[in-house]
Amino acid sequence: MKLYASPTSPFARKCRVLIREKNGTSHVSEENIVAMQDPPALHEANPLGKVPALVLANGDTLFDSPLICEYLDSTLEGETMIPLAHPERWPVLRFQALADGIMDAAVAITMERGRKDSEQSEIWLGRWHRAIDRSLQILDDEVTKLDGPVDLSHIAVGSALGYLDFRHAALEWQKSYREIAGWWADMSKRPSFADTAPPAS
Repeated sequence: MKLYASPTSPFARKCRVLIREKNGTSHVSEENIVAMQDPPALHEANPLGKVPALVLANGDTLFDSPLICEYLDSTLEGETMIPLAHPERWPVLRFQALADGIMDAAVAITMERGRKDSEQSEIWLGRWHRAIDRSLQILDDEVTKLDGPVDLSHIAVGSALGYLDFRHAALEWQKSYREIAGWWADMSKRPSFADTAPPAS
């Protein structure tokens, strides 16, 4: 299998961390790609032109990080990252949805800040920032639910927080949300996260 990814994409990082937690690097090759350049190879794997995109051994393709993570978890050997049965399954998927929402808002801010100052929407920037703050507050309040063996909830939340550190360090979110900041300080040291850290700016 081949995973099209970008070292700066938090959604791709989620998949890349899961692969490493499943000891699946020998089964999934990774090809770095710049989605903003609209490369044809990416379009063939994902008509939406986004990373991550997974090309299966038979040539079929999967896209959207939740789907890719579900597929990899079901096909790679190793510890299960997404529980198959309720009630254990839903809290994991809930944390993933919350983390993906943080990533959506943070990426949107990154893209908006790349526009000319006169073209930026302070209304949308404010909404995205508030969405991140509300989500971080939930993570801070529920940090004890992230105790225990690593699963997709840990992977998704860590990928989201890592992206905030990477692209939005000026937010200094750790000062306001100390519980989840402490959790991330420990989680970020895991080999799977250390190996997939975005490049230093």
